[in-house]
Amino acid sequence: MHLFLFGKFKERASILHKMAKKCQVEDGEKRNGSANHAEKIELPNTTKVEVEVTPPNDGSGPVQNGNAVGAEEEEEDEDQPLSLAWPDTRRKQLTYLAILPIVFPLWASLPDVRNPPSKRFFPITFFGSISWIAVFSYLMVWWAHQVGETIGISEEIMGLTILAAGTSIPDLITSVIVARKGLGDMAVSSSVGSNIFDITVGLPLPWLLFATINNLSPVAVSSNGLFCAIVLLFIMLLFVILSIASCKWNMNKYLGFTMFALYFMFLIISVLLEDRIIMCPVSI
Repeated sequence: MHLFLFGKFKERASILHKMAKKCQVEDGEKRNGSANHAEKIELPNTTKVEVEVTPPNDGSGPVQNGNAVGAEEEEEDEDQPLSLAWPDTRRKQLTYLAILPIVFPLWASLPDVRNPPSKRFFPITFFGSISWIAVFSYLMVWWAHQVGETIGISEEIMGLTILAAGTSIPDLITSVIVARKGLGDMAVSSSVGSNIFDITVGLPLPWLLFATINNLSPVAVSSNGLFCAIVLLFIMLLFVILSIASCKWNMNKYLGFTMFALYFMFLIISVLLEDRIIMCPVSI
């Protein structure tokens, strides 16, 4: 009888020991996030215990402590100070040479706030960046004007094509950065808000300064299809809203192709209006 009770006690103790060991393993796998399989344990005189941990399926790479290792490395690379060291691959070398005329004056004149000793100089970096944007914008408008006069393209068409694309590159970069971080709402809001800022502040401020210097004389604006272009702009805005709604308010590749198609349609119609191939019923 004593032997029988001792055997039962030993069997129960072994079962409890196995269960406690499995709980420790399960807790460790949950903390590390590295479990990618399901295990089943069948114990005598007990019910089946099933442990299953689903691995991440977003393609973000290995996970440690609940965070994606690839995402952490990418964020760490973005937080590193700017380096002008010569890259290794051919593609990076070509990119390095292409952006060096822009990056070098910024690197030489602005404190990099990603360096801990330079963090306190962030106001200088902020206002200095705005000043460099003004310099680059002036050079871009000047060069585009000279190219248009040389080739024989009117200023209106240059403004609709080259200048419009050039001034939208900063918006494109910021939208891509925040979209890659999963902030789609911020990307769309940045694009819309920047265009509203351009119309309500970017245009009136230079006109106000010009009028103040020239005894409040008005600035004459003349365009062959300006009125129809403004009407077309509102129509395109309506189509943009309808396109986003048709994609169920999700940013996907179909929405991207639709936006490209709408832009090229607007561009073609605006150029035809400026060249008087299509006559606008209202002229300014």
